[in-house]
Amino acid sequence: MGLIEDAKRGVITEEMKIVAAKEGVTEDFVRRGVAEGHITIPISPYRKVKICGIGEGLRTKVNASIGTSTDMVDVDQEIEKVKMAEKAGADTLMELSTGGDFLDIRRRVIEATTLSVGSVPLYQAFIEAAQKKGGVVFMDPDDLFRITAEQAKLGTNFMAIHTGINLETMKRLKNQGRHGGLVSRGGAFMTAWMLHNEKENPLYAEFDYLIEILKEHEVTLSFGNGMRSGAVHDATDRAQLQELIINAELADKAHDFGVQTIIEGPGHIPLDEIQANVVVQKRITNRKPFYMLGPLVTDIAPGYDDRVAAIGASLSSAYGADFICYVTPAEHLALPTPEEVYEGVMSSRIAAHVGDMIKLKKRDDDLEMGHARRDLDWDRQFAVAMNPERAKKIRDERMPADTDGCTMCGDYCALKIVNKNFHF
Repeated sequence: MGLIEDAKRGVITEEMKIVAAKEGVTEDFVRRGVAEGHITIPISPYRKVKICGIGEGLRTKVNASIGTSTDMVDVDQEIEKVKMAEKAGADTLMELSTGGDFLDIRRRVIEATTLSVGSVPLYQAFIEAAQKKGGVVFMDPDDLFRITAEQAKLGTNFMAIHTGINLETMKRLKNQGRHGGLVSRGGAFMTAWMLHNEKENPLYAEFDYLIEILKEHEVTLSFGNGMRSGAVHDATDRAQLQELIINAELADKAHDFGVQTIIEGPGHIPLDEIQANVVVQKRITNRKPFYMLGPLVTDIAPGYDDRVAAIGASLSSAYGADFICYVTPAEHLALPTPEEVYEGVMSSRIAAHVGDMIKLKKRDDDLEMGHARRDLDWDRQFAVAMNPERAKKIRDERMPADTDGCTMCGDYCALKIVNKNFHF
């Protein structure tokens, strides 16, 4: 029995109890959410993880993606990124290496963290085909399913799997075209394979076999967004929506089979289309957990894309997105450093909190900060701050003569002036 079957039978598992306690909701609320497919709790029979609930009525979660590339294979640095992501407060990790020994890298990452770890098995299958057979188009579908099982046995908790790229989706893409091209690596691999072999995507054609593997190893299926927009002018186009429709239908089938699901969302979206994307995504998928990639709301700020994505993520969360994939300042430019991973997680956590202030009306910490600032209580301010270490460091570097205030206003601090004569 998996979590979904337990939930449907009325059983409240230990994982559900932990989520309820963390989120301040009832245990039966979590149970019903899992039973109906509105809440997912990634687990694995192969390792103990920090339990994290993702979905409706819960705090918006943040994922940090790490991994090597063909240009930079430094596993020690990837482990450092794991540590920095955890320090910054990431809820989950995705290990997305495309260079080096895939299984060894993922094994080391999983051993270095208690967070749920995700992967994209398709990467390994296509890259190994290129290395061994001379091209990604020579990938054997049997290898794709074998690798999926191998990665699951390492203790991978959730997998992004590109099931929605099929012949019909490709037709929509070809008929409409794109301003920013096809930017999903998984989407590019699978599209090239399908065109060369003139065959249907095996992840779609053999979906029943795929969910049997995932069910056996209790892996959460995160439906990959291979047709996501890589430019704001491509947002909400036909190819993206066609893929969403297919993934929504498959997600219902997977849930009925007992496999937990997440639906991934598009990447670059202008502000005025974010609400529509969230509403459509939730409606079409029967309110499955929505994993928003970004979203980036402008294309012209390389070097600051963590901030660009935070703007989009805050609105996404407010409108109902459940899960945010962080973006680092290095996005579109280079593989991120550990420090950039930290910055990316912090930016996304701020965005998620801003969204939760609207979606869940969670504003207690902000109220506490308002009182602490009014009272010039610096210890309370640091305790409530999302990043106490950074806040304290900035203040300590520029400590005023009168330590009640700060060097922004000095002797003319509004609060100091008013507090002498007025008590709130």
